[in-house]
Amino acid sequence: MERDDVGILHPAIGVAGRIMFTLIFFLSGIAHFTQLNEFVALMPAAIPFRTFWVMISAVVELVGATLIVTNRYPRLGAWLIVIFLVPVTITVHGVWMITAPDRQMQQIQTSFFLKGVAMAGAALLITQLGVRRTERSPGN
Repeated sequence: MERDDVGILHPAIGVAGRIMFTLIFFLSGIAHFTQLNEFVALMPAAIPFRTFWVMISAVVELVGATLIVTNRYPRLGAWLIVIFLVPVTITVHGVWMITAPDRQMQQIQTSFFLKGVAMAGAALLITQLGVRRTERSPGN
């Protein structure tokens, strides 16, 4: 009998991981609405319809995080998070990383850029693995 190389052996750890991964997207999605003007100001001026894109990104974050944390269509939720993270990481943090007026802000934006890359990587893993429970074999 062939075994999957990846599976969740301890469901509580899987739940904790889903909560920890999605928390930032829930908080950020809410903040996109409650601090709309601040998020619009973060976007490069060359991007048209910035308010629209901030609101759409909030919805994508909230829906994607909900699908992952509830384990209902987690792969779809993860793709939504990837669709959110890639352009935001590049157009906001990537641009600020290069154009920030001082060294300290460049370092902060580099950290945000790398965090976006890491979270996109984790979301890509979820798109491939989903979130499921693997039953333990008698020998485990």
